[in-house]
Amino acid sequence: MTEDKTYLELSESDSSSHKFYEVIVNGAEVSIRYGRIGDLGQTQVKTYPTPEKAKAEATKKINEKLKKGYEQAVMGVRSKRPVTRREIKSDRSTANQAPVVWKFASSSPAFGIFIDNSRCWFGNQAGQIFALSHTGIVQNQFRLPDGVKCIVADEGWLYAGCDDGKVYDLTGKIPRVAYEIAPNVNIFWLDIKDAILGVSDDTGNVTTINHEDESQWTKKSSGEYGWMVRCDEIGIYHGHSKGVTMYDWEDGTKIWNQKTRGGVLFGWQEEAFVYASTSENQVYCFTKKGEVSTIYQCDAPVYSCATAEEGKYVFAGDDCSSIYCFSQQGERLWKLATGCGSAFSMQFLDEHLYIVTTDGSLACIDASEAAIKAAQAGTVSQAINIKAPTAVAAAVPSNTLETTSNATQGVIVECFKEGGKLRIRTVSPGYNPSWKVQFPQDIRSEGVRYLVEEVRESSRGGFYRAFGDIKKLV
Repeated sequence: MTEDKTYLELSESDSSSHKFYEVIVNGAEVSIRYGRIGDLGQTQVKTYPTPEKAKAEATKKINEKLKKGYEQAVMGVRSKRPVTRREIKSDRSTANQAPVVWKFASSSPAFGIFIDNSRCWFGNQAGQIFALSHTGIVQNQFRLPDGVKCIVADEGWLYAGCDDGKVYDLTGKIPRVAYEIAPNVNIFWLDIKDAILGVSDDTGNVTTINHEDESQWTKKSSGEYGWMVRCDEIGIYHGHSKGVTMYDWEDGTKIWNQKTRGGVLFGWQEEAFVYASTSENQVYCFTKKGEVSTIYQCDAPVYSCATAEEGKYVFAGDDCSSIYCFSQQGERLWKLATGCGSAFSMQFLDEHLYIVTTDGSLACIDASEAAIKAAQAGTVSQAINIKAPTAVAAAVPSNTLETTSNATQGVIVECFKEGGKLRIRTVSPGYNPSWKVQFPQDIRSEGVRYLVEEVRESSRGGFYRAFGDIKKLV
């Protein structure tokens, strides 16, 4: 029996998408393969009662994609999105061992980390995301199609930025695509504030993208790459190969620029300060007015940095598997070895320093005064080693929706077309129907109504944001 194959790509010239969708009908069997262009992607196979029903279902799915902007294409014509990895250099530290409480091993180098009062979130270059308790117990996990660049929080939302150019919302049962970065942008780092996404790239550009996944502005720094972008309600702080530049949030006007010795490799911020770690062994602390406050001296290039609340202590991780702690005034208090590679990212919470490393570990380090003093004297407790689970099937991103006819638990929104683009507005009473709703792009379909767990007003006002699980109303 002859196969009937249809291959589509989302290839609008102004689109930020870079993906394919292939449908193969073979008798009563329909095989659908989809993913990022240049990758193998994911495959779903389903058998129908008759070849006619299989063909009808395939046609329906193809037409849905065509309505969303996909076009007939030839496989292999478009190239794969560029992906840049930070060069891994992780020499063994000669310092005493840090007091590691527990260590979770995922076997793939990791950048993504977010720690809050309830969970420790961890994402690696294999696309795995784990949510762990503060004692290292795995409570949830996801599998994303590509490597995780970073995990960032925005009020109650949690997002993972990935090598495939997508930023996934992790607040529901399964990840949903919240933003897609233009395929010609080689992403280095991401941050988000009030649903506005900041993106830094390999050419020294910084770009902001609004809640409707539309680019607002792009600015070119004096540098050639940018491993740091941090966002607050005032502006965007962009760290690049020449230093740190602050831009106005609304229109990208340059507010200040400060040179650093060496290129910026990572950034952190507190309410009044922004921190930049550099390739020349230093961590800079700038006021948000652009003044140099303190410079912290390490012994090797600094991959990452973080602070205790309000900058009381400053932490740094170098490329020789060492971590440091400084007083706010710049005095080095200690230097210890991680024992599990160099810290690509880090975060401090409740006297514990959490790091994700070049060997794929998430490590919890006791940074209390007593534990550090004991470690400096050579006394540390045996760390608990935790292996990543292999038998548990991880949730994967999907544009498939549960359906429901019960609209009593949640908020009703609907999809409509405006100026050639699909938008979302609220239908339930008590909401402003003229405000748009931030909503996953790849599940929008004109005329369809959805039930959203919650709809929350943006802290900036003027639009709503969908929160939690989403179902299709039937």
